[in-house]
Amino acid sequence: MVQGNTPFSKAEYDRRIAKSRVAMQRAGIDLLFVTDPSNQAWLTGYDGWSFYVHQGVILPQEGSPIWWGRYMDSLGALRTCWMQADSIHGYGDHYVQSTERHPMQDLAGHLRALGAQQARIGVEMENYYYSAKAHAVLVEELPQATFVDATALVNWQRLVKSADEIAFIRKAARITDKVVRLALEKAEPGLRKNDLVADIFHAGITGVDDDWGDYPAIVPLTPSGLDATAAHLTWDGTPMRAGEATFFELSGCYRRYHAPLSRTIFLGKPPQAMLDAEQAQLEGIAAGLEAAKPGNRTCDIANAFLAVLEKHGIQREGRCGYPIGLSYPPDWGERSASIRSEDTTVLEPGMTFHFMPALWMETWGLETTETILISDTGPAETLCNVERKLFVKG
Repeated sequence: MVQGNTPFSKAEYDRRIAKSRVAMQRAGIDLLFVTDPSNQAWLTGYDGWSFYVHQGVILPQEGSPIWWGRYMDSLGALRTCWMQADSIHGYGDHYVQSTERHPMQDLAGHLRALGAQQARIGVEMENYYYSAKAHAVLVEELPQATFVDATALVNWQRLVKSADEIAFIRKAARITDKVVRLALEKAEPGLRKNDLVADIFHAGITGVDDDWGDYPAIVPLTPSGLDATAAHLTWDGTPMRAGEATFFELSGCYRRYHAPLSRTIFLGKPPQAMLDAEQAQLEGIAAGLEAAKPGNRTCDIANAFLAVLEKHGIQREGRCGYPIGLSYPPDWGERSASIRSEDTTVLEPGMTFHFMPALWMETWGLETTETILISDTGPAETLCNVERKLFVKG
């Protein structure tokens, strides 16, 4: 029986747990402690804004996973996790931001109760949510245990999406189309950027039809002019100006699933160099999509795109994309494979990526990207439906 407001069936969670346990066995891990909130949600359904305190999922080789966190958040776990109440544990508030004790002391007690004193315990060492202090306390509390770096172990199991997950990403893509089109329609000289972003947020949270919008894992990225030469600037209260390009990197979000998309608008007459770059970029994107076939590798997508740019005399460094799906702040990427020349991950049907072949030049930026689904045969499917081009207004 599935508890609470869990978005997927028990069979879907069983599938995920079975995949993760196979990976644990390959890595020689007896028990896994997962702190990444995306991995927690993927395994248990837990969904709450509580990742600023210590929490996680304990996954043994047998039995149900155990959600562990702050007591007040354990009540949210009861509402959102599929497990029964005896698999949800909360620690007292006297542990929170205390200089006298640490939540990992409480976690260690639960691990001892599971007989893990001498176990090989996997932890996500390279993770936003697992601090150096947390690891030090856990090691001190369990001196006979062996700690294994299990960074991204669960992330890699998430790479191929189930049909239910793909359905959620398609819903997110409909919301993405709405917010990107709204941004392009409203953009004009004199419009304060914060007012435009307010409209973007409203449209995204409102959603489309009965598909309500969740908060995206990254806030709207909307830089203009010289600011658009940088990839990750947000907004301020400055009015938009004629003679500048603005890119909108946005994503709808449905039940924590994302479908990012970028489009660029120029207010006025674009310089010829930008128009030339647009043609190279669009040709490169088409080549990348053609290479995004099952059996090919992520590097094949990147290399196909970069070869076109090189033909047009454009030099570009850095990766060209990453897997997307279920995520929490600060990142909607899944932090596993990358679309770049040195990554040889084999493409399989059901993988979803943000194909991100953006160009950041000395005086302007041009972002045109797609959320793509690796199909059963043939080139990747693009999940959003905003025309792929540089938009020009005025």
